[in-house]
Amino acid sequence: MKYLLLVYGEEGVLSPGEMQNCYEESTQVTKELEKKGQFYGASPLQSVALATSVRVREGRRLVTDGPFAETREQLGGYFLIEAADLDEAIEIAGKIPGARWGTVEIRPVVEQAGLPRK
Repeated sequence: MKYLLLVYGEEGVLSPGEMQNCYEESTQVTKELEKKGQFYGASPLQSVALATSVRVREGRRLVTDGPFAETREQLGGYFLIEAADLDEAIEIAGKIPGARWGTVEIRPVVEQAGLPRK
């Protein structure tokens, strides 16, 4: 089963050096997953200051600057992985550096027929 691991944290809490270490550790996690055939994608996201939210209500598109929710923790990146079950996904999430200073949310992916595959 595929799982999306969403990495949340407060922006600006890591120094540039700590952020670089986080990126390097995350890259190592992805390489380990790739060797096992469990890696589909991962990437950090740009600052929430660059976010744009789109809503359609009563046929009208509403575009606003910023994230959907006003919270302290922001979505900072993601990992798309393959895991045998939730227990294995939890084990993998615990290896993501962001779990030490933020939160990694685990969401099973719905395999929807008819979607284009890369």
